[in-house]
Amino acid sequence: MAGLGHLALIMDGNGRWAEKRNLPRSAGHLEGGKAALRVVRACLQHSIPYLSLYCFSTENWKRPREEVDYLMGLFSSRVKAEIPKAKENGIRILHLGRREGLPENVLNTIDEAERETAGESRLTLQLAINYGGLDEIVRAVQKAAGNGSFDDASLLSSVDNPDVPPPDFIVRSSGEKRLSGFLLLQSSYAELGFYDKLWPDWDESMIEIILNDFESRQRRFGGI
Repeated sequence: MAGLGHLALIMDGNGRWAEKRNLPRSAGHLEGGKAALRVVRACLQHSIPYLSLYCFSTENWKRPREEVDYLMGLFSSRVKAEIPKAKENGIRILHLGRREGLPENVLNTIDEAERETAGESRLTLQLAINYGGLDEIVRAVQKAAGNGSFDDASLLSSVDNPDVPPPDFIVRSSGEKRLSGFLLLQSSYAELGFYDKLWPDWDESMIEIILNDFESRQRRFGGI
């Protein structure tokens, strides 16, 4: 079986991690950001060319305003701070999701990150911020129909980042067993993995576990 080309991660459990330690939820999100950096480094070490991180869904706007504001500030500050390291390590950063509704500082940081890392090719990192699978499908249908052609190929070429291949393995932390709308159109033949460890506790060893798990799967894509 071919190696793991595109790993998609649903980063879940920041709030529960904080609550278990009698800390504010913001502390869990801060530690979750550190875990994301560890996972990115591990993907580089294992030559995984595509990584997608589910950071903030279109449904997450329902959370308390204070938490949403903290997350938006965290996205803006951390992504901006990591741009030089991304360029140094050959990481191309892409945004995945709806731009409308995101604060200006987040949009400016996303644009800067995409512009500054456009020439990198060692690892493509998709940051799903304000992302919903159904929302992406609706936008892709509208775009494909607006171009005067509508079939499988035109739909897939109208998603947010059509040059990124579909995920091979979609993984969720914290023990919850659902996709929460992540990459619905692209996940037809993705393998699924669910791991109990809360996201802030993830480190490089989890990527080794994921790789071993993926290698044990038999992928037939509808064949025999």
